[in-house]
Amino acid sequence: YHYGFFFYVSNFILQLTNKYNTIVLIYLVAEVIEVLNQRIREVRQTRGMSQVELAGLLGVTKQSVSNWENDNIQPSIEMLVRLALTLGVSTDYLLGLDGRKTLDVSGLPLSAVGHLQLLIEDIKAK
Repeated sequence: YHYGFFFYVSNFILQLTNKYNTIVLIYLVAEVIEVLNQRIREVRQTRGMSQVELAGLLGVTKQSVSNWENDNIQPSIEMLVRLALTLGVSTDYLLGLDGRKTLDVSGLPLSAVGHLQLLIEDIKAK
C-alpha cells in the first residue's frame, strides 16, 4: 500500500529505453523522494502535530508516518494527496516541485484575507 508511489515510478523507469534518460530520471526521482520526506516532517512540525496526531488524521499508524519521514518507505499516490489535504499544502509542494507555502484562509471574511495579504507583503518587504 505505501509502496505505490515507488512502484509506479519504478515501472515508469523500466519502460524507458534510453540509458541517459533513465539515469537523469532516476536522479530526479531520488531528489523528489528526498524532498518529500523532508517536507512531510517540516510541514507536520510547523503545524505543531506529532507523528501520532498526523497518523490519526490519516487513518494510518505512527510507524507509517515515521517511515515516510525517515525515507524507509514512500506514501502511495492516494496517501500523498491525503497528506497534502490534511497538511494544507499542495502535492507539488510536498514533492518539491513548488516552493510556495500556502495559508488556509477558508472561512475567513474577505476583509480579514485582505489584511493578511497586506501583512504578508509588509513582512516580505522588510
